[in-house]
Amino acid sequence: MHVRTTQAWALRPATPDDLEAMVELRAVVMRPDLVRLGRYDEDRVRRRMRDSYLPEHTSVIVVDGRFAGCVTLRPHDDDGRWLESFFLAPELQGAGIGSAVLRELLARTDAEGATVRLDVLQGSAARRLYERHGFVLEREDPVDVFMVRRPVPTA
Repeated sequence: MHVRTTQAWALRPATPDDLEAMVELRAVVMRPDLVRLGRYDEDRVRRRMRDSYLPEHTSVIVVDGRFAGCVTLRPHDDDGRWLESFFLAPELQGAGIGSAVLRELLARTDAEGATVRLDVLQGSAARRLYERHGFVLEREDPVDVFMVRRPVPTA
Protein backbone atom coordinates (compact mmCIF):
# COMPACT_ATOMS: atom_id res chain seq x y z
CA MET A 1 0.00 0.00 0.00
CA HIS A 2 1.28 3.46 -0.89
CA VAL A 3 1.19 5.97 1.97
CA ARG A 4 0.52 9.56 0.99
CA THR A 5 2.97 12.05 2.38
CA THR A 6 0.79 15.12 2.04
CA GLN A 7 0.76 17.64 4.85
CA ALA A 8 -2.40 19.39 3.53
CA TRP A 9 -4.36 19.13 6.75
CA ALA A 10 -6.29 21.45 9.03
CA LEU A 11 -8.24 21.36 12.28
CA ARG A 12 -11.74 22.73 12.53
CA PRO A 13 -14.15 22.80 15.46
CA ALA A 14 -16.33 19.70 15.70
CA THR A 15 -20.10 19.93 15.55
CA PRO A 16 -22.82 17.53 16.70
CA ASP A 17 -23.19 16.50 13.03
CA ASP A 18 -19.64 15.07 13.07
CA LEU A 19 -20.38 12.51 15.76
CA GLU A 20 -21.39 9.53 13.62
CA ALA A 21 -18.34 9.82 11.34
CA MET A 22 -16.15 9.88 14.47
CA VAL A 23 -17.97 6.93 16.00
CA GLU A 24 -17.40 4.82 12.89
CA LEU A 25 -13.75 5.87 12.60
CA ARG A 26 -13.18 4.94 16.26
CA ALA A 27 -14.67 1.48 15.66
CA VAL A 28 -12.37 0.88 12.66
CA VAL A 29 -9.19 2.25 14.24
CA MET A 30 -9.59 0.58 17.63
CA ARG A 31 -10.78 -2.80 16.40
CA PRO A 32 -7.36 -4.51 15.95
CA ASP A 33 -6.12 -3.58 19.45
CA LEU A 34 -9.45 -4.36 21.11
CA VAL A 35 -9.65 -7.74 19.34
CA ARG A 36 -6.05 -8.53 20.36
CA LEU A 37 -6.94 -7.72 23.98
CA GLY A 38 -10.17 -9.75 23.80
CA ARG A 39 -12.26 -6.64 24.47
CA TYR A 40 -13.88 -5.81 21.14
CA ASP A 41 -17.62 -5.28 21.33
CA GLU A 42 -19.32 -3.89 18.21
CA ASP A 43 -21.86 -1.87 20.21
CA ARG A 44 -19.68 -0.78 23.13
CA VAL A 45 -16.93 0.67 20.92
CA ARG A 46 -19.49 3.01 19.38
CA ARG A 47 -21.52 3.73 22.52
CA ARG A 48 -18.45 4.87 24.47
CA MET A 49 -17.74 7.58 21.90
CA ARG A 50 -21.36 8.69 21.76
CA ASP A 51 -21.57 8.84 25.57
CA SER A 52 -18.38 10.86 26.01
CA TYR A 53 -18.56 13.20 23.00
CA LEU A 54 -17.69 16.81 23.87
CA PRO A 55 -17.95 18.84 20.65
CA GLU A 56 -16.81 22.00 22.44
CA HIS A 57 -13.39 20.38 23.11
CA THR A 58 -13.13 18.33 19.91
CA SER A 59 -11.53 19.15 16.58
CA VAL A 60 -12.06 17.46 13.26
CA ILE A 61 -8.94 16.69 11.25
CA VAL A 62 -9.51 17.66 7.63
CA VAL A 63 -7.19 16.42 4.88
CA ASP A 64 -7.62 17.72 1.36
CA GLY A 65 -10.97 19.20 2.38
CA ARG A 66 -12.43 15.92 3.72
CA PHE A 67 -13.06 14.39 7.15
CA ALA A 68 -9.96 12.40 8.09
CA GLY A 69 -10.07 12.12 11.86
CA CYS A 70 -10.70 13.77 15.19
CA VAL A 71 -9.08 14.68 18.48
CA THR A 72 -10.42 15.85 21.83
CA LEU A 73 -8.41 17.95 24.25
CA ARG A 74 -10.56 18.53 27.30
CA PRO A 75 -9.88 20.25 30.61
CA HIS A 76 -8.54 17.94 33.32
CA ASP A 77 -7.76 18.81 36.92
CA ASP A 78 -7.00 22.46 37.64
CA ASP A 79 -4.41 23.23 34.98
CA GLY A 80 -4.22 20.17 32.77
CA ARG A 81 -5.73 18.68 29.66
CA TRP A 82 -6.79 15.15 28.74
CA LEU A 83 -6.04 14.06 25.18
CA GLU A 84 -8.54 11.50 23.91
CA SER A 85 -10.41 10.30 20.86
CA PHE A 86 -7.38 10.94 18.65
CA PHE A 87 -8.21 8.95 15.53
CA LEU A 88 -6.90 9.26 11.99
CA ALA A 89 -8.22 7.34 8.99
CA PRO A 90 -6.08 4.20 8.54
CA GLU A 91 -5.08 5.09 4.97
CA LEU A 92 -3.54 8.36 6.25
CA GLN A 93 -1.61 6.87 9.16
CA GLY A 94 2.16 6.90 8.82
CA ALA A 95 2.25 10.02 6.63
CA GLY A 96 3.16 12.46 9.42
CA ILE A 97 -0.30 13.98 9.80
CA GLY A 98 -0.86 12.60 13.31
CA SER A 99 2.52 13.94 14.43
CA ALA A 100 1.78 17.34 12.91
CA VAL A 101 -1.61 17.52 14.64
CA LEU A 102 -0.07 16.46 17.94
CA ARG A 103 2.72 19.06 17.61
CA GLU A 104 0.12 21.80 17.10
CA LEU A 105 -1.95 20.72 20.09
CA LEU A 106 1.11 20.43 22.33
CA ALA A 107 2.34 23.87 21.28
CA ARG A 108 -0.99 25.22 22.55
CA THR A 109 -0.81 23.34 25.86
CA ASP A 110 2.85 24.35 26.35
CA ALA A 111 1.87 28.00 25.84
CA GLU A 112 -0.82 27.52 28.53
CA GLY A 113 1.60 25.72 30.86
CA ALA A 114 -0.76 22.74 30.87
CA THR A 115 0.16 19.15 31.67
CA VAL A 116 -1.38 16.68 29.20
CA ARG A 117 -2.49 13.18 30.12
CA LEU A 118 -3.86 10.35 28.00
CA ASP A 119 -4.30 6.63 27.94
CA VAL A 120 -3.69 4.09 25.21
CA LEU A 121 -4.41 0.40 25.02
CA GLN A 122 -1.62 -1.99 25.98
CA GLY A 123 0.41 -2.85 22.87
CA SER A 124 -1.01 -0.01 20.77
CA ALA A 125 1.30 1.46 18.13
CA ALA A 126 0.01 4.89 19.19
CA ARG A 127 2.15 4.66 22.32
CA ARG A 128 5.31 5.17 20.20
CA LEU A 129 3.81 8.33 18.67
CA TYR A 130 3.15 9.75 22.12
CA GLU A 131 6.60 8.79 23.42
CA ARG A 132 8.23 10.58 20.47
CA HIS A 133 6.36 13.71 21.57
CA GLY A 134 7.54 13.61 25.18
CA PHE A 135 4.85 11.54 26.91
CA VAL A 136 6.11 9.17 29.61
CA LEU A 137 4.53 6.31 31.48
CA GLU A 138 2.56 7.38 34.52
CA ARG A 139 0.92 4.03 35.37
CA GLU A 140 -0.55 1.02 33.64
CA ASP A 141 -2.92 -1.85 34.16
CA PRO A 142 -3.56 -5.00 32.10
CA VAL A 143 -5.58 -3.04 29.50
CA ASP A 144 -4.49 0.62 29.58
CA VAL A 145 -1.26 2.59 29.64
CA PHE A 146 -1.61 6.03 31.23
CA MET A 147 0.88 8.63 30.03
CA VAL A 148 1.72 12.20 30.97
CA ARG A 149 3.57 15.09 29.35
CA ARG A 150 4.57 18.09 31.41
CA PRO A 151 4.60 21.45 29.59
CA VAL A 152 7.78 22.46 27.81
CA PRO A 153 8.58 26.11 28.54
CA THR A 154 8.16 28.31 25.49
CA ALA A 155 10.77 30.91 24.67
